[in-house]
Amino acid sequence: MAKEGISYTEILHSLKQKIYKPVYLLMGDEPYYIDLLSDYVQRELLTEMEQEFNLSVLYGKEVEMSTVINAAKRFPMMAPYQVVLVKEAQHIKDYDLLSHYLQNPQQSTILVFCYKYGTLDKRLKVINDIKKIGVVFQSNALREYQIVAWIKNYVKMKNLSIDEKAAILLAEFLGTDLSKIVNEIDKLIITKPADSNQITDKLIEKNIGISKDYNNFELQNAFMNYNVLKANKIIHYFQQNPKSNPLVVTLSVLFNLFTALLQYHYTEDKSQASIAKELGVNPYFVKDYVQAARYYNALKCMQSIALIREYDAKCKGIGSKAEDGELLKELVFKLMH
Repeated sequence: MAKEGISYTEILHSLKQKIYKPVYLLMGDEPYYIDLLSDYVQRELLTEMEQEFNLSVLYGKEVEMSTVINAAKRFPMMAPYQVVLVKEAQHIKDYDLLSHYLQNPQQSTILVFCYKYGTLDKRLKVINDIKKIGVVFQSNALREYQIVAWIKNYVKMKNLSIDEKAAILLAEFLGTDLSKIVNEIDKLIITKPADSNQITDKLIEKNIGISKDYNNFELQNAFMNYNVLKANKIIHYFQQNPKSNPLVVTLSVLFNLFTALLQYHYTEDKSQASIAKELGVNPYFVKDYVQAARYYNALKCMQSIALIREYDAKCKGIGSKAEDGELLKELVFKLMH
């Protein structure tokens, strides 16, 4: 029986050991690991000569389940296995038709479904049928607070290091799209000085265009330290570079900050571990929230959240025609006074 909750690493290890299952269902909101496994299956399971006759790549938008099943029933030619790789499998209907094939699957076929940006209903019979003989892998999207640690681990796997600020800058600028993050990190690795084994905020500023001093992370830091001068310098920079620093993103950062601080005030257990869990942040940053809470009490946090919502409406043209830069300037003044 297939293992439930199997990881990407475990699947890849088995494939490299040539331990194959008749069927794989790779599904989830995070396409990065699905793509890695799909690429490995397509590139490595068969030799170049074997691929010519024994690799079928189908697309869910173009085929029905009956077509997939017919392809899976074929026998390989001059090879021990054939691979049927179904990309965009989320577009295929009638997954229940697959259950009949799974009762007696073709043992010389490796059938792989790449079901991106969602999951099949786990209550469906076909899910259990696949689990009995094959692999069901769920690739869950990471949450924002997990991205910094993921970036640091990825860089470590490349036998390099990245400082905390640089990892935070990348996470803030690139979001939670792992493929995008990997692409940018790989570019940084190529462009770094040959005698350096570290990715720094200066390298990021030079090659990705993120200012190491004027960004939303530093603005949040200015709020948490109640540094009015620094906050004003940053928003002035934002005014001069509006395309690189959209107001809607800054508002989201400030909203999340004051929401987290309000949550901090109402969390009974103020231990580092408890606060990190409640706020969904890295324990490294708990001290910053403790300090910020001294400047912004619960009432101030609620008032700040209301202000941010008001200015979010204004930047969308509701009750104001002011430029985004002016709106941000007004908001920051009201939040810090």
